[in-house]
This record gives sequence, C-alpha cells and structure tokens, in this order.
Amino acid sequence: MKVLHLLKTSHGASWALRQMRELVKLDVDVHVVLPAYAANASKYSDAGVQVHIADMDLSPGSVFTLAFQIWQFKKLLKKICPDLVHSHFYASTLLMRLAMRSSPIPRIFQVPGPLHLEHLFFRTLEMLLADKNDHWVASCEWTRTTYQSLLPDKKKVFLSYYGTDTDDFVKENRACIQDELGISVKTKLIGMVAYMYPPKRYLGQKRGLKGHEDLVDAVSILVDQGYDVALVFVGGAWAGATAYENKVVAYGKKKLGDRVFFLGTRSDVTRLYSGFDMAVHPSHSENVGGAVESLLMKIPTITTNVGGFPDLIKHRQTGLLAKAKNPRDLAQKMICYLENPGLAEKNSCRGYAYTRQLFDVKRTAGEIKKIYEKILLKE
Repeated sequence: MKVLHLLKTSHGASWALRQMRELVKLDVDVHVVLPAYAANASKYSDAGVQVHIADMDLSPGSVFTLAFQIWQFKKLLKKICPDLVHSHFYASTLLMRLAMRSSPIPRIFQVPGPLHLEHLFFRTLEMLLADKNDHWVASCEWTRTTYQSLLPDKKKVFLSYYGTDTDDFVKENRACIQDELGISVKTKLIGMVAYMYPPKRYLGQKRGLKGHEDLVDAVSILVDQGYDVALVFVGGAWAGATAYENKVVAYGKKKLGDRVFFLGTRSDVTRLYSGFDMAVHPSHSENVGGAVESLLMKIPTITTNVGGFPDLIKHRQTGLLAKAKNPRDLAQKMICYLENPGLAEKNSCRGYAYTRQLFDVKRTAGEIKKIYEKILLKE
C-alpha cells in the first residue's frame, strides 16, 4: 500500500510526523510532500518516509502560482502513483482537490482542527470542491458530527485522533520552575503552553485564538480575591507574529505585574509542566490542543468547552470545562481546583490513564491503516 501525505509546512506538525513514522513500521509505503527540505524534513527521511518537495499551500499569492502548483502536484502523482492521497491541512486539501478533479485515486482529509467548519464561507468552499473520491478523518467528535451533518454519505467520515509518544512525558522535580522564576514554593503556578496566534480580523476575532488575554483576565480575578497565584506562559509568537506577542506581554504585565511570566518558545516543556499546579487551555477554537500533554504529565487540567476538548476532558472526572471567552467562568474553575486539591489530583490521575489509552500513536496509526484498507477495499 502506497500513500502520499500532503503537508503545507516543513516546520511543526509533529503529530503528522509521528503518525507517518508508525505507518512505516506497519509496512505502509509512505511518501510526503513538503514545501522545502528544511526544518523537520530530515526527520521524515530518518523515519523511512520518502520526501518530495512541492508547495502545497494556498495564499493570496497563489492567484499567480496556482496553475504551476497544480501542474507540479500532478507531475508528482504521475511519478509516485499512490494508492491513496492523505492531506492534513485545509489549504493543502483544497489544492489537492483542484489538482485531482479527474483522478480516480481516493483521497483523505484528516482534519487537524475545526476552525474552518465554524465559518460558513470556508465550510462551503470545502464542500463545493469535494467529490465522490473524498473521505474525511475527523480528529474529534465535534468535527465528525459536523461533517456527517453536511454529507449525504456519513460512512465517508471516520474518527481517529492524532497520537503522541505517551512515554515521553515524565514528571521531573517540581521546584525547578520556582527556582528559575525566583518565586515562593507556596505560590500556586497556573501554566499555559501554546504559541501566540494573532486575531484573524476577517473571521471577526478580537482576541487571539488560544485565549491568552482571557487567561490573564481570569488570573487577575484570582489575585483580586487574595489567592497567592502566578501565571506562566510558555510559547512565543507563531509565524513571526511578534507585534501580537508584544501586545499580550504588555497586557499581562499591566494586569498582573510581577505575577505573570512569559518564557517564550522552549524545548524543555515537560520540565516546565512539572512545576505547574494546574494547566489551563482557554482556546476559542481547538481540537484537543495541549490538553493531551498536560494530562500525560498528570497536571490538573482546565479547558474551554470547544471543539475536541470534551472528548478528553470529562467534567469533574478527567478535568474541568469552562465556557469559552468567559474569564469569570474560567476563574471559577481555577478556584474549584485551588479549593479542592483532592479533586484536582483525582481528576489528573484519571485523565492521565484515559489520555494514555486514547492518544497512543501506535494505536492511532493502526486505526489509520485500517481506514486506508477499508477505503481501498470499496474502490
């Protein structure tokens, strides 16, 4: 079985890299298209994935390059002759469908996040470009249900989470982060790990997609009520959005003063997680985000009630769910854990066990291979 994967970036997307690595181990002949042999490209090669170079992203500039991109991709298809094509991003999926209008090769869009489905224009555009050869792998229940409501043939929609290497998350000395920040061990640390994505004004967003400003507001409520807490942000600007990062830093310092820390992009995330008393993921739109990581670190976890978070966070069982874009409700959920440490610990232990089972990449890659086989059997 030969499968061609499409990525619009050579950076990030570690979830796709892990999946392809495990598919190779399952005897799938895996090929991937990357825009350049840079960043993580060598890691694909090291995993036994055959790398091909082509730009599979759509941007405003694509109005001038689209014909060449389609020609380039068709040339790759003819060279590789895959049994199936598997895309992982909205933009590369649209380009794939434009290039494969006359091709009988089945194709899959594994949906990494629900944002495009939440907006009529982008949702409609995707549906208009789909045909009988298209299939979908949702990576959360919300996405699966939404696609099933849009498609006459619900059997074209599958569910499989992007897995991770669950054994990589090992808790270290909790005091390490207090030492680095120079704060008392009595101070409760609230942590958020996420890149800073600026608001997309054309989607009506006024705050960043990950909810950094909401968390600042929520923690300021805790401070006003006398709780000895500090807020730690890990993750810098995404794709050069330094102007937005600077705004978030200025806003945090204005609201919280020396009770907020911005550590930027770090490579020692598991070590930093080890020092958090709770992790908060206040996204406005999300798949499962960083909640997988915090639960694998056995950190009490709070998320907003959006996208795929409810798949992982069962309220008061594996974590707490808060209303999105609602700092006051978010503050109440954090107070719940501060006042009930026994509940926080119980939830984190249950969440750890549940996450290890649900997001083990060896298991999820096996699911993907079975989906391939099912699709190809029908063709």
